Amino acid sequence: MTQAHAAREIEIRHCSSVAEFSECVEIQHAIWGESITVPVPIFVVAHHTGGQIPAAYDGAKMAGFALAFTARRAEKVFLHSHIAAVLPEFRDRGVGRSLKLAQRKDALAKGIDLIEWTFDPLDVKNAYFNLMRLGAIARRFIPNCYGVTGSKLHGALPTDRLVAEWWLDSERVKAVLAGGAPAVGASAERIAIPAVFAAMRESDPAGAARVQAEARDQFLRWFGKGYAATGVERREGETDYLLERAGPA
Repeated sequence: MTQAHAAREIEIRHCSSVAEFSECVEIQHAIWGESITVPVPIFVVAHHTGGQIPAAYDGAKMAGFALAFTARRAEKVFLHSHIAAVLPEFRDRGVGRSLKLAQRKDALAKGIDLIEWTFDPLDVKNAYFNLMRLGAIARRFIPNCYGVTGSKLHGALPTDRLVAEWWLDSERVKAVLAGGAPAVGASAERIAIPAVFAAMRESDPAGAARVQAEARDQFLRWFGKGYAATGVERREGETDYLLERAGPA
């Protein structure tokens, strides 16, 4: 990456054309391959039904995007963010956070105060971003949410997912986005994830499956008791989810 490229400011724009949606598809191909790619018509549907497709641009080049759909549970209208993707050469530059902040700003302007999305509980870097950098919490777990896929990303494991709840106008979220750390009680319960899990997917599939099954059992047990994952703490060799009793959703 050139110095000029690194210094150039990333611009966030909302996509509305088939050409822009096609760029989003190309980014998915570059990151994940074609087997789990969301096609252009789905972006069109999201655009015309109150969804969101913010994209990050470095000059004329799309560096990443997010895709969210309008959703409803009982009487609650919210957004479900299905994809957030950033090309490898633009990672660790705050692009993902900028995309999420654009989603938040747009949702609040529309009177929507909740965005949800799913994430792999064993992807601890993403978990740290979601809970500690954005202020989301998780209190629902969906075993094998998308089924077993052929994607290398999933390593032939069940696609277990936590559901992130991002309460956009909550004091917790506003404090975190202002630079604070989520307040987690000293008595929080813990679920430990080995730091080497990502490597285990390829080097030790059976071991990875055992770790996944153990984590699944623990999340389901604590969530069943009314707990929510409210923080992530890194330790040598492990990353801990911190869980506390949660109020009503």
